[in-house]
Amino acid sequence: MNITAFQALACPLDGAPLLRDGSAWRCASGHSFDIASQGYTNLLPVQNKRSRDPGDSKAMVAARRRFLNAGYYQPIAAAVSLAVLTGLSPDETSSCLDAGCGEGYYLRQLAAAMDTEHTLALLGLDISKWAVQSAAKQDKRPNWIVGSNANLPVQSNTLDRLLCIFGFPVYSEFSRVLKPNGQLLQVDPGPDHLRELREIIYPSLKPARTDERQDPEGFTRLTTETVCYALELSGAEQIADLLAMTPHLYRANAEGRAKAAALTALTVTVDVRLSCFVKSDIRQNQLQQ
Repeated sequence: MNITAFQALACPLDGAPLLRDGSAWRCASGHSFDIASQGYTNLLPVQNKRSRDPGDSKAMVAARRRFLNAGYYQPIAAAVSLAVLTGLSPDETSSCLDAGCGEGYYLRQLAAAMDTEHTLALLGLDISKWAVQSAAKQDKRPNWIVGSNANLPVQSNTLDRLLCIFGFPVYSEFSRVLKPNGQLLQVDPGPDHLRELREIIYPSLKPARTDERQDPEGFTRLTTETVCYALELSGAEQIADLLAMTPHLYRANAEGRAKAAALTALTVTVDVRLSCFVKSDIRQNQLQQ
């Protein structure tokens, strides 16, 4: 497994390249960002925070770590890993960012899936310091940073692959940091994702969207595949962890959460869409129009 840390970081204050200097990252303007003892760097300026402690809480991160490490979403990780490696040259070091990496599960699975022919420079970013801290503790090889998708602290045109898995895409930033012909791999819930759980915690379900989403600006769709399977949860703790790592924990009312807490077994449908987009040549698109 040839894994290295992605190095082409940018200062979140002025966009200048960051260079590692001992236990800190510094730019030419003199801005300095310390590397924490756990191995991650906070590149989220306080003025860019919407709250004092943004992102997933420590408890949510712990729930996600238990659930994902148990292998329940391994088929999703396998599909993502295959999509990342498809088309990459084994003769060059390729770079990959997980934008909204959580506690690092999908990058760890990617590293485990690699053969010895490929070398990947990996970067994990999340707005939650608790998530990044957990990721850094579990695997020291990638570069882990606290940051925001709205202002990626990454130099322009430096990434071959960018992952956005159940995340919050900012396509203008994704396009900026990807190389020409770089690819965005996006995972979104399908209409039946966790339907059985949602039927329990909500009084009624909203109708599923039937319209095809347009390709995001700056990208052209290459492929879309469905990953769908039944997942059997046989304990209250597993069900609680699944709920805690989704937005449904906060969207459900007290009655819905109580119904979920009373469950001791549940079979749910995992239904996700993995879409692969290539960064478009904006000038060519304008000529075609």
